[in-house]
Amino acid sequence: MKFHAPEIVFGLGSLQEAAHAAARLGAARPMLVTDGGLIEAGWVDEFLDCLRECGLTATVWQDLTPNPKDHEIADGYERYRENGCDVLVALGGGSVIDATKGIAVLASNGGHILDYEGVDRATAPIPPLVMIPTTSGTGADVSQFCIVTDTRRGTKITIIGRSLVPDVTVIDPRLLTTMPEWLNAATGLDALTHGIEAFVSLAHNPLTDHHALRAVGMVTDNLPHTIDDPLGMDARTAMAQASLEAGLAFTNAILGAAHAMSHQVGGLLDLPHGVINGILLPHVIRFNASADAEPFVDIARSLGLDEHRGTPEEAALAVADRVQRLAREVGVPTGLGALGVREEDLDRLARFALRDACMSTNPRTASHQQMVELYRAAL
Repeated sequence: MKFHAPEIVFGLGSLQEAAHAAARLGAARPMLVTDGGLIEAGWVDEFLDCLRECGLTATVWQDLTPNPKDHEIADGYERYRENGCDVLVALGGGSVIDATKGIAVLASNGGHILDYEGVDRATAPIPPLVMIPTTSGTGADVSQFCIVTDTRRGTKITIIGRSLVPDVTVIDPRLLTTMPEWLNAATGLDALTHGIEAFVSLAHNPLTDHHALRAVGMVTDNLPHTIDDPLGMDARTAMAQASLEAGLAFTNAILGAAHAMSHQVGGLLDLPHGVINGILLPHVIRFNASADAEPFVDIARSLGLDEHRGTPEEAALAVADRVQRLAREVGVPTGLGALGVREEDLDRLARFALRDACMSTNPRTASHQQMVELYRAAL
Protein backbone atom coordinates (compact mmCIF):
# COMPACT_ATOMS: atom_id res chain seq x y z
CA MET A 1 0.00 0.00 0.00
CA LYS A 2 1.12 3.53 -0.75
CA PHE A 3 -0.40 6.77 0.49
CA HIS A 4 0.44 10.04 -1.26
CA ALA A 5 -0.30 13.32 0.51
CA PRO A 6 1.06 16.87 0.51
CA GLU A 7 2.05 18.90 3.54
CA ILE A 8 -1.28 20.09 4.96
CA VAL A 9 -1.93 23.33 6.86
CA PHE A 10 -5.51 23.55 8.13
CA GLY A 11 -7.43 26.13 10.13
CA LEU A 12 -9.11 29.51 10.28
CA GLY A 13 -6.74 32.31 9.32
CA SER A 14 -4.14 29.99 7.80
CA LEU A 15 -4.04 31.81 4.44
CA GLN A 16 -0.80 33.60 5.31
CA GLU A 17 0.94 30.24 5.70
CA ALA A 18 0.70 29.75 1.93
CA ALA A 19 2.99 32.74 1.40
CA HIS A 20 5.51 31.31 3.85
CA ALA A 21 5.26 27.96 2.05
CA ALA A 22 6.02 29.57 -1.31
CA ALA A 23 9.06 31.28 0.19
CA ARG A 24 10.24 28.00 1.77
CA LEU A 25 9.96 26.31 -1.60
CA GLY A 26 12.35 28.85 -3.12
CA ALA A 27 9.98 31.30 -4.77
CA ALA A 28 11.59 34.35 -6.31
CA ARG A 29 8.98 35.05 -9.00
CA PRO A 30 5.84 33.10 -8.02
CA MET A 31 2.83 32.85 -10.29
CA LEU A 32 -0.61 33.05 -8.70
CA VAL A 33 -3.43 31.35 -10.63
CA THR A 34 -6.93 32.43 -9.61
CA ASP A 35 -10.22 33.68 -11.05
CA GLY A 36 -12.19 36.92 -11.23
CA GLY A 37 -14.70 35.94 -8.55
CA LEU A 38 -11.95 35.49 -5.97
CA ILE A 39 -10.44 38.82 -6.91
CA GLU A 40 -13.85 40.47 -6.36
CA ALA A 41 -14.25 38.65 -3.04
CA GLY A 42 -10.99 40.19 -1.78
CA TRP A 43 -9.08 36.97 -1.15
CA VAL A 44 -6.48 37.66 -3.83
CA ASP A 45 -5.59 41.08 -2.39
CA GLU A 46 -5.32 39.57 1.08
CA PHE A 47 -2.97 36.88 -0.18
CA LEU A 48 -0.87 39.31 -2.24
CA ASP A 49 -0.36 41.29 0.97
CA CYS A 50 0.84 38.07 2.63
CA LEU A 51 3.30 37.52 -0.21
CA ARG A 52 4.61 41.08 0.06
CA GLU A 53 5.25 40.52 3.76
CA CYS A 54 7.48 37.64 2.69
CA GLY A 55 9.27 39.86 0.17
CA LEU A 56 7.52 38.34 -2.86
CA THR A 57 5.56 39.86 -5.72
CA ALA A 58 3.49 37.47 -7.82
CA THR A 59 2.49 37.37 -11.46
CA VAL A 60 -1.32 36.97 -11.34
CA TRP A 61 -3.09 34.99 -14.05
CA GLN A 62 -6.88 34.66 -14.08
CA ASP A 63 -7.80 34.04 -17.72
CA LEU A 64 -9.48 30.68 -17.35
CA THR A 65 -13.04 29.39 -17.22
CA PRO A 66 -14.71 26.56 -15.25
CA ASN A 67 -13.63 23.13 -16.49
CA PRO A 68 -10.22 24.43 -17.68
CA LYS A 69 -9.68 24.11 -21.41
CA ASP A 70 -6.57 22.84 -23.17
CA HIS A 71 -5.92 26.21 -24.86
CA GLU A 72 -6.33 28.09 -21.56
CA ILE A 73 -3.62 26.00 -19.96
CA ALA A 74 -1.36 26.72 -22.93
CA ASP A 75 -2.00 30.45 -22.42
CA GLY A 76 -1.26 30.18 -18.72
CA TYR A 77 2.02 28.43 -19.43
CA GLU A 78 3.02 31.23 -21.82
CA ARG A 79 2.42 33.79 -19.06
CA TYR A 80 4.49 31.64 -16.68
CA ARG A 81 7.35 31.38 -19.18
CA GLU A 82 7.31 35.03 -20.26
CA ASN A 83 7.62 36.20 -16.66
CA GLY A 84 10.31 33.71 -15.68
CA CYS A 85 8.15 32.32 -12.88
CA ASP A 86 9.10 29.53 -10.52
CA VAL A 87 6.74 28.40 -7.73
CA LEU A 88 3.09 28.07 -8.74
CA VAL A 89 0.33 29.01 -6.28
CA ALA A 90 -3.34 28.20 -6.94
CA LEU A 91 -6.01 30.19 -5.10
CA GLY A 92 -9.35 28.83 -6.19
CA GLY A 93 -11.53 25.80 -6.74
CA GLY A 94 -10.91 22.65 -8.72
CA SER A 95 -10.71 24.41 -12.09
CA VAL A 96 -8.03 26.82 -10.87
CA ILE A 97 -6.08 24.00 -9.23
CA ASP A 98 -6.27 21.73 -12.28
CA ALA A 99 -5.16 24.58 -14.54
CA THR A 100 -2.22 25.24 -12.23
CA LYS A 101 -1.17 21.60 -12.38
CA GLY A 102 -1.46 21.69 -16.17
CA ILE A 103 0.79 24.76 -16.35
CA ALA A 104 3.31 22.99 -14.12
CA VAL A 105 3.33 19.94 -16.39
CA LEU A 106 4.04 22.08 -19.47
CA ALA A 107 6.69 24.12 -17.63
CA SER A 108 8.85 21.02 -17.16
CA ASN A 109 7.72 18.63 -19.89
CA GLY A 110 6.79 20.85 -22.84
CA GLY A 111 4.42 19.84 -25.61
CA HIS A 112 0.64 20.05 -25.40
CA ILE A 113 -1.31 19.27 -22.25
CA LEU A 114 -3.37 16.60 -24.03
CA ASP A 115 -0.14 14.65 -24.63
CA TYR A 116 -0.17 13.66 -20.96
CA GLU A 117 -3.52 11.89 -20.76
CA GLY A 118 -3.19 8.71 -18.73
CA VAL A 119 -0.94 7.61 -15.89
CA ASP A 120 2.58 8.92 -15.22
CA ARG A 121 3.04 10.40 -18.69
CA ALA A 122 4.66 13.58 -17.33
CA THR A 123 8.09 12.27 -16.35
CA ALA A 124 10.12 15.43 -15.67
CA PRO A 125 9.85 16.97 -12.16
CA ILE A 126 7.40 19.87 -12.12
CA PRO A 127 7.75 23.25 -10.34
CA PRO A 128 6.72 23.45 -6.67
CA LEU A 129 2.96 23.70 -6.11
CA VAL A 130 1.15 25.48 -3.28
CA MET A 131 -2.63 25.08 -3.19
CA ILE A 132 -5.23 27.26 -1.45
CA PRO A 133 -8.68 25.70 -2.06
CA THR A 134 -11.70 28.00 -1.97
CA THR A 135 -14.36 25.31 -2.38
CA SER A 136 -15.17 22.29 -0.22
CA GLY A 137 -15.28 19.28 -2.43
CA THR A 138 -12.94 18.83 -5.36
CA GLY A 139 -9.98 17.46 -3.38
CA ALA A 140 -7.73 18.62 -6.21
CA ASP A 141 -5.46 20.34 -3.70
CA VAL A 142 -4.27 16.97 -2.35
CA SER A 143 -4.73 14.72 -5.38
CA GLN A 144 -2.55 13.26 -8.11
CA PHE A 145 -5.28 14.08 -10.68
CA CYS A 146 -5.50 16.85 -13.26
CA ILE A 147 -8.70 17.08 -15.31
CA VAL A 148 -8.60 19.07 -18.58
CA THR A 149 -11.25 19.71 -21.23
CA ASP A 150 -10.25 18.55 -24.71
CA THR A 151 -12.06 21.21 -26.73
CA ARG A 152 -11.67 19.45 -30.07
CA ARG A 153 -13.30 16.20 -28.98
CA GLY A 154 -15.67 17.79 -26.45
CA THR A 155 -14.61 15.54 -23.57
CA LYS A 156 -12.46 15.67 -20.45
CA ILE A 157 -9.14 13.92 -20.15
CA THR A 158 -7.62 12.62 -16.94
CA ILE A 159 -3.94 13.10 -16.18
CA ILE A 160 -2.68 11.07 -13.22
CA GLY A 161 0.77 11.06 -11.68
CA ARG A 162 2.56 11.12 -8.35
CA SER A 163 4.30 14.35 -9.36
CA LEU A 164 0.90 16.10 -9.46
CA VAL A 165 0.43 15.74 -5.70
CA PRO A 166 1.06 19.33 -4.55
CA ASP A 167 3.87 20.19 -2.16
CA VAL A 168 1.67 22.13 0.25
CA THR A 169 -2.05 22.70 0.64
CA VAL A 170 -3.31 25.48 2.92
CA ILE A 171 -6.97 25.09 3.88
CA ASP A 172 -8.53 28.18 5.43
CA PRO A 173 -12.30 27.61 5.91
CA ARG A 174 -12.93 31.37 5.78
CA LEU A 175 -12.39 31.22 2.03
CA LEU A 176 -15.41 28.93 1.61
CA THR A 177 -17.87 31.59 2.73
CA THR A 178 -17.90 33.48 -0.59
CA MET A 179 -18.86 30.50 -2.77
CA PRO A 180 -22.18 30.93 -4.58
CA GLU A 181 -24.81 28.49 -3.32
CA TRP A 182 -24.81 26.35 -6.48
CA LEU A 183 -21.04 25.90 -6.27
CA ASN A 184 -21.24 25.04 -2.59
CA ALA A 185 -23.79 22.33 -3.38
CA ALA A 186 -21.87 21.04 -6.39
CA THR A 187 -18.51 20.74 -4.67
CA GLY A 188 -20.08 19.19 -1.58
CA LEU A 189 -21.68 16.48 -3.70
CA ASP A 190 -18.34 15.98 -5.43
CA ALA A 191 -16.73 15.28 -2.05
CA LEU A 192 -19.52 12.82 -1.23
CA THR A 193 -18.93 11.03 -4.52
CA HIS A 194 -15.19 10.89 -3.83
CA GLY A 195 -15.80 9.26 -0.47
CA ILE A 196 -18.24 6.63 -1.70
CA GLU A 197 -16.34 5.77 -4.87
CA ALA A 198 -13.02 5.57 -3.04
CA PHE A 199 -14.48 3.23 -0.42
CA VAL A 200 -15.83 0.75 -2.99
CA SER A 201 -12.93 1.16 -5.43
CA LEU A 202 -10.91 -1.89 -6.44
CA ALA A 203 -7.84 0.02 -5.20
CA HIS A 204 -9.18 0.87 -1.74
CA ASN A 205 -7.15 -0.13 1.31
CA PRO A 206 -7.19 0.38 5.10
CA LEU A 207 -5.27 3.64 4.73
CA THR A 208 -7.99 5.14 2.52
CA ASP A 209 -11.13 3.56 4.02
CA HIS A 210 -11.10 5.63 7.22
CA HIS A 211 -10.84 8.92 5.30
CA ALA A 212 -13.52 7.88 2.82
CA LEU A 213 -16.10 6.96 5.46
CA ARG A 214 -15.42 10.07 7.53
CA ALA A 215 -15.92 12.24 4.45
CA VAL A 216 -19.24 10.57 3.59
CA GLY A 217 -20.67 11.18 7.04
CA MET A 218 -19.34 14.74 7.37
CA VAL A 219 -20.70 15.87 3.99
CA THR A 220 -24.14 14.43 4.63
CA ASP A 221 -24.32 15.98 8.09
CA ASN A 222 -22.95 19.42 7.22
CA LEU A 223 -23.60 20.36 3.60
CA PRO A 224 -27.23 21.46 4.14
CA HIS A 225 -26.12 23.64 7.08
CA THR A 226 -23.64 25.53 4.89
CA ILE A 227 -26.47 26.39 2.53
CA ASP A 228 -28.84 27.46 5.30
CA ASP A 229 -26.14 29.46 7.13
CA PRO A 230 -23.29 30.33 4.72
CA LEU A 231 -21.28 32.15 7.41
CA GLY A 232 -21.57 29.44 10.06
CA MET A 233 -17.95 28.47 10.59
CA ASP A 234 -18.54 25.16 12.38
CA ALA A 235 -20.22 23.62 9.34
CA ARG A 236 -17.78 25.33 6.97
CA THR A 237 -14.82 23.92 8.86
CA ALA A 238 -16.39 20.46 8.85
CA MET A 239 -16.95 20.65 5.10
CA ALA A 240 -13.36 21.79 4.58
CA GLN A 241 -12.21 18.73 6.50
CA ALA A 242 -14.63 16.48 4.61
CA SER A 243 -13.23 17.72 1.31
CA LEU A 244 -9.70 17.09 2.55
CA GLU A 245 -10.44 13.58 3.78
CA ALA A 246 -12.31 12.66 0.61
CA GLY A 247 -9.38 13.97 -1.43
CA LEU A 248 -6.88 11.90 0.55
CA ALA A 249 -9.07 8.85 -0.01
CA PHE A 250 -9.63 9.14 -3.73
CA THR A 251 -6.16 10.23 -4.76
CA ASN A 252 -4.89 6.95 -3.31
CA ALA A 253 -7.84 4.63 -4.03
CA ILE A 254 -8.88 6.29 -7.34
CA LEU A 255 -12.58 6.49 -8.27
CA GLY A 256 -15.24 4.77 -10.35
CA ALA A 257 -18.04 4.91 -12.89
CA ALA A 258 -19.77 8.04 -11.56
CA HIS A 259 -16.66 10.09 -12.26
CA ALA A 260 -15.94 8.36 -15.56
CA MET A 261 -19.46 9.23 -16.70
CA SER A 262 -19.48 12.73 -15.23
CA HIS A 263 -16.27 13.69 -17.01
CA GLN A 264 -17.93 13.02 -20.36
CA VAL A 265 -21.07 15.04 -19.65
CA GLY A 266 -18.98 17.92 -18.30
CA GLY A 267 -16.70 17.85 -21.32
CA LEU A 268 -19.59 17.80 -23.77
CA LEU A 269 -21.72 20.52 -22.18
CA ASP A 270 -19.21 22.44 -19.99
CA LEU A 271 -21.30 21.87 -16.86
CA PRO A 272 -20.47 21.81 -13.13
CA HIS A 273 -18.84 18.49 -12.32
CA GLY A 274 -20.34 18.06 -8.85
CA VAL A 275 -23.90 18.67 -10.06
CA ILE A 276 -23.49 15.88 -12.62
CA ASN A 277 -22.08 13.59 -9.92
CA GLY A 278 -25.08 14.31 -7.72
CA ILE A 279 -27.40 13.07 -10.46
CA LEU A 280 -25.34 10.04 -11.50
CA LEU A 281 -24.13 8.69 -8.15
CA PRO A 282 -27.36 7.03 -6.95
CA HIS A 283 -27.67 5.17 -10.26
CA VAL A 284 -24.05 4.03 -10.12
CA ILE A 285 -24.48 2.84 -6.51
CA ARG A 286 -27.43 0.66 -7.55
CA PHE A 287 -25.51 -0.66 -10.57
CA ASN A 288 -22.43 -1.58 -8.53
CA ALA A 289 -24.45 -3.02 -5.66
CA SER A 290 -26.23 -5.44 -7.97
CA ALA A 291 -22.87 -7.22 -8.31
CA ASP A 292 -21.60 -6.78 -4.72
CA ALA A 293 -23.58 -4.86 -2.12
CA GLU A 294 -21.42 -5.74 0.90
CA PRO A 295 -19.23 -2.57 0.91
CA PHE A 296 -22.33 -0.39 1.18
CA VAL A 297 -23.14 -1.77 4.63
CA ASP A 298 -20.30 0.24 6.15
CA ILE A 299 -21.35 3.31 4.17
CA ALA A 300 -24.93 2.93 5.42
CA ARG A 301 -23.60 2.68 8.96
CA SER A 302 -21.53 5.86 8.52
CA LEU A 303 -24.70 7.63 7.38
CA GLY A 304 -26.65 6.43 10.39
CA LEU A 305 -29.08 4.43 8.25
CA ASP A 306 -30.99 1.66 10.03
CA GLU A 307 -30.77 -0.47 6.90
CA HIS A 308 -27.14 -1.28 7.71
CA ARG A 309 -28.65 -3.91 10.04
CA GLY A 310 -30.51 -5.54 7.15
CA THR A 311 -29.21 -7.30 4.08
CA PRO A 312 -26.34 -5.73 2.10
CA GLU A 313 -28.76 -5.12 -0.75
CA GLU A 314 -31.11 -3.19 1.54
CA ALA A 315 -28.18 -1.16 2.87
CA ALA A 316 -26.99 -0.29 -0.64
CA LEU A 317 -30.43 0.82 -1.81
CA ALA A 318 -30.81 2.94 1.32
CA VAL A 319 -27.47 4.63 0.61
CA ALA A 320 -28.55 5.39 -2.96
CA ASP A 321 -31.84 6.83 -1.75
CA ARG A 322 -30.08 8.95 0.92
CA VAL A 323 -27.68 10.37 -1.67
CA GLN A 324 -30.60 11.15 -3.95
CA ARG A 325 -32.46 12.96 -1.17
CA LEU A 326 -29.41 15.02 -0.28
CA ALA A 327 -28.94 16.03 -3.92
CA ARG A 328 -32.56 17.18 -4.10
CA GLU A 329 -32.25 18.97 -0.78
CA VAL A 330 -29.36 21.10 -2.05
CA GLY A 331 -31.05 21.89 -5.36
CA VAL A 332 -29.61 19.47 -7.90
CA PRO A 333 -31.89 18.68 -10.87
CA THR A 334 -33.62 15.29 -10.95
CA GLY A 335 -31.99 14.15 -14.18
CA LEU A 336 -29.36 14.79 -16.84
CA GLY A 337 -32.07 15.88 -19.27
CA ALA A 338 -32.53 19.05 -17.25
CA LEU A 339 -28.86 19.82 -17.92
CA GLY A 340 -29.21 19.40 -21.69
CA VAL A 341 -28.20 15.77 -22.21
CA ARG A 342 -30.21 14.18 -25.05
CA GLU A 343 -30.98 10.58 -25.94
CA GLU A 344 -28.81 10.91 -29.05
CA ASP A 345 -25.81 11.79 -26.85
CA LEU A 346 -25.84 8.57 -24.86
CA ASP A 347 -23.92 6.33 -27.24
CA ARG A 348 -21.09 8.85 -27.52
CA LEU A 349 -21.01 9.49 -23.77
CA ALA A 350 -20.88 5.78 -23.02
CA ARG A 351 -18.06 5.21 -25.49
CA PHE A 352 -15.86 7.88 -23.91
CA ALA A 353 -16.78 6.90 -20.35
CA LEU A 354 -15.53 3.34 -20.87
CA ARG A 355 -12.12 4.76 -21.85
CA ASP A 356 -11.87 6.99 -18.77
CA ALA A 357 -9.13 6.05 -16.30
CA CYS A 358 -11.64 6.02 -13.43
CA MET A 359 -13.38 2.97 -14.88
CA SER A 360 -10.32 0.84 -14.17
CA THR A 361 -11.10 0.84 -10.43
CA ASN A 362 -14.90 0.69 -10.56
CA PRO A 363 -15.94 -2.45 -8.66
CA ARG A 364 -18.13 -3.69 -11.51
CA THR A 365 -17.17 -3.84 -15.17
CA ALA A 366 -19.66 -2.47 -17.66
CA SER A 367 -20.42 -3.14 -21.29
CA HIS A 368 -21.13 -0.36 -23.73
CA GLN A 369 -24.85 -1.13 -23.59
CA GLN A 370 -24.88 -1.17 -19.78
CA MET A 371 -23.22 2.23 -19.78
CA VAL A 372 -25.81 3.56 -22.21
CA GLU A 373 -28.57 2.23 -19.93
CA LEU A 374 -26.98 3.87 -16.90
CA TYR A 375 -26.98 7.21 -18.66
CA ARG A 376 -30.56 6.62 -19.81
CA ALA A 377 -31.69 5.83 -16.26
CA ALA A 378 -30.19 9.15 -15.15
CA LEU A 379 -31.94 11.19 -17.85
